[in-house]
Amino acid sequence: MERMGRVSAMLGFSFLLIMASAPFVFADSVPLQDFCVADLNNTVRVNGYVCKDPAEVTAEDFFFSGLHNPQVPTTPIGSVATHVNVKQVGGLNTQGLAMVRIDYGPYGQNAPHYHPRGSEIIVVLEGTLLVGFITSNPENRLLSKVLNKGDAFVFPQGLIHFQFNMGNTPAAAMASLNSQSPGTVTVGNAVFASNPAIPVTVLDRAFHVDKKTVELIQSKF
Repeated sequence: MERMGRVSAMLGFSFLLIMASAPFVFADSVPLQDFCVADLNNTVRVNGYVCKDPAEVTAEDFFFSGLHNPQVPTTPIGSVATHVNVKQVGGLNTQGLAMVRIDYGPYGQNAPHYHPRGSEIIVVLEGTLLVGFITSNPENRLLSKVLNKGDAFVFPQGLIHFQFNMGNTPAAAMASLNSQSPGTVTVGNAVFASNPAIPVTVLDRAFHVDKKTVELIQSKF
């Protein structure tokens, strides 16, 4: 009986090991083909994009040019982004990668925002940037750093972050994200410029201000 008990215990332990490892054994974590170039004209709805016929794929589907060219910011916040995601490079489909070049005017900023589907690493090309991100509730701790040319910084997925050009001359940075379509939610736009608008009675209580202040901020967007 004792021996049967040990055998039963060993079988039970083995079963638990198999069940624990099953997701790793049977799940595919990498693409099942060489590539899946996005067919942006296909109307089929999938999580990503339908693959273009491999016979029609060319080197141009994996190519992007111009990241070395500075852009002049014309936005009120003083920055402009040159995106390289699946919309610009169809070959990024299923590869889990995206890039962006950000150009900042003097004292320009990339306003507080977050990426719901990707983490980010940024490298300063020119200038000096103040960067940082905020941890989640309840700490809401700011982790911030001043970066110079050649410095890098990581923004974890889903956390609000920002960049600010500390100089009176243009600055630039290059960022990489681990999603072909990381998405961007700019906090100010999302809160004060949603369509339809969030009711003023919700926002005035959330931000501890009066209704006129909320309406004034909304008018700026």
